[in-house]
Amino acid sequence: MATTLTDQLEALAEEARSAVAGVSAAEELEALRVRLLGRKEGRLTAVMRELGRLPAEDRPAAGAAANRTKGVITGLIEAKRAELEADGKDAASGTDLTLPGRARWRGARHPVTQVIDEICAVLARLGFTRARGPEAETDWYNFTALNTPLDHPAADMHDTFYLSPGILLRSHTSPVQIRTMQAYRPPIRIVAPGMSYRRDPFDASHAPAFEQLEGLAVDEGVTFVDLKATLAEFARGLFGASAAVRFRPSYFPFTEPSAEVDVSCLLCGGDGCSACKGTGWIEIMGAGMVNPMVFEHVGYDPERYTGFAFGMGPARIAMLRYGIPDIRLLYEADVRFLEQFA
Repeated sequence: MATTLTDQLEALAEEARSAVAGVSAAEELEALRVRLLGRKEGRLTAVMRELGRLPAEDRPAAGAAANRTKGVITGLIEAKRAELEADGKDAASGTDLTLPGRARWRGARHPVTQVIDEICAVLARLGFTRARGPEAETDWYNFTALNTPLDHPAADMHDTFYLSPGILLRSHTSPVQIRTMQAYRPPIRIVAPGMSYRRDPFDASHAPAFEQLEGLAVDEGVTFVDLKATLAEFARGLFGASAAVRFRPSYFPFTEPSAEVDVSCLLCGGDGCSACKGTGWIEIMGAGMVNPMVFEHVGYDPERYTGFAFGMGPARIAMLRYGIPDIRLLYEADVRFLEQFA
């Protein structure tokens, strides 16, 4: 009986070779697969039903032979399917199999938007609330109230977009701080993301329109220690528990004292690399204690209240985090670029 079953399996394998060789269409090949290997009515299934009638000692050898036959037939079918696809033309349907598939585009939030949301989420845990203001401002809010005289180079037309005399596109989001302090009494703790505009060249590291984000905290007894502690906790929340910050003396008209704030390099962990120019540090923001002159402009008593402010460019942080070499990629709306962040 075992010999008869083995003969049937060999005959089925030969039949499969002949039938597969004569196939010229994908649909025809699939129909042949079902006829030979189908679970219910397949030829191999019918032969394997005979296994139950064999003596127990003959079943292992017959079962192994059946599995080999199934492997041979499956290999023949797969090889033929690959051959049909390689030909690029299904003779029966006329479908060109070489045409690329129409992949569905995956939408994604812009990387700068992602960074802004993460920054605001970290600062929200520290008690900061989002605030917004108009993008078209007066020179008083943009310069004078921030202790920047109108004869300062930043207020010149070669640096600032003027819409009409005394009206301009804000060059930073600091006017939001002024408007907030005019509207509310301390304590205040806000974060102000938004667009800013400057007459900068559009190159690999500059853009004339860009996102900026600033923070402000005002209350009685606020010190530089509070500023350092806040920004250190912010860095750990945004860049990881191992992130460290350092402060370098600087100057801004609206803060005194002022500092540039660096974070340990995200790429080398502070060991030094090309991204941080071998220093182990990357500058991410400017900060300082609010200048008493700013408090006088908004009607706060500088003898009673103190505060700190900081500002950063989310685009720069996005470029550092995702290894983006050219800021112009953030403005081109290329779906191939944006899809990488989906």
